[in-house]
Amino acid sequence: MRKTLLAAALAAVSVSAFAQEGNLLQEVRQTAMSMPPKLLEVLDAEIKKSGHAEAMVVCRDKAPAMAKALSEAKGMQIRRVSLKNRNPKAVPDAWERRVLEDFEKRTEAGEKPGSLEASEIVREDGKRVMRYMKALPTQDLCLACHGTEDRLDKDVKAKLKELYPDDKAVGYSAAQIRGAITVKKAL
Repeated sequence: MRKTLLAAALAAVSVSAFAQEGNLLQEVRQTAMSMPPKLLEVLDAEIKKSGHAEAMVVCRDKAPAMAKALSEAKGMQIRRVSLKNRNPKAVPDAWERRVLEDFEKRTEAGEKPGSLEASEIVREDGKRVMRYMKALPTQDLCLACHGTEDRLDKDVKAKLKELYPDDKAVGYSAAQIRGAITVKKAL
């Protein structure tokens, strides 16, 4: 009888923990996915107003500010990373690099980049942390600054050289994984 009660109690705890983890994943996913549409909206408006070369300030300055504000509001750490980064601050950590490399393999195997995501609860500095990443496929809007050499106009090339002398974030075509939005939430 006692073993049955203990087994039932452990099963209830496991189900409860699983449900909490599922709720946490949903919260982190929703937070992460709230940023890209807002960023694209701001970027599109700036491109229409000032052109592609001048709109780079949106990705350089406004996107990190948006991520910082969202991070503070939600109690999470949110940023964008890429294997071919433009911004030196967008270099992935070891967990992010592993996930981005996995996204690349999965894309090569036929999965759609827009559906790729990963989550895991890990230990960092002795604390439990929820890690989440969602692939960010290259949109048509992005190709004027991240596309192949023939897609970049001279003003964009000059601005890239000025702002990002070590830029690695060109040569993309539509729907390729440009990078990912990544979230860390301490538990």
